[in-house]
Amino acid sequence: MHKLTRRELAAGLSASAVLLARPATAQTPAAPIPSNAAEELKASEAQLRETSDQLDKFPLPMSAEPATIFKP
Repeated sequence: MHKLTRRELAAGLSASAVLLARPATAQTPAAPIPSNAAEELKASEAQLRETSDQLDKFPLPMSAEPATIFKP
């Protein structure tokens, strides 16, 4: 089993973010722009849920460290 470094993990996550953010293809119709705030909130929640489900497919060990350090 290959152990991922923080740089490899960051590169993989940024690559997956690019793939998830790519424009919709002809096979996946683009969602219409919501007309009011309530619809926009529901659409955002659905997109967040879908993205979370996609990210859950990739195992991430608890020992993985973030690439940045947050200082107050």
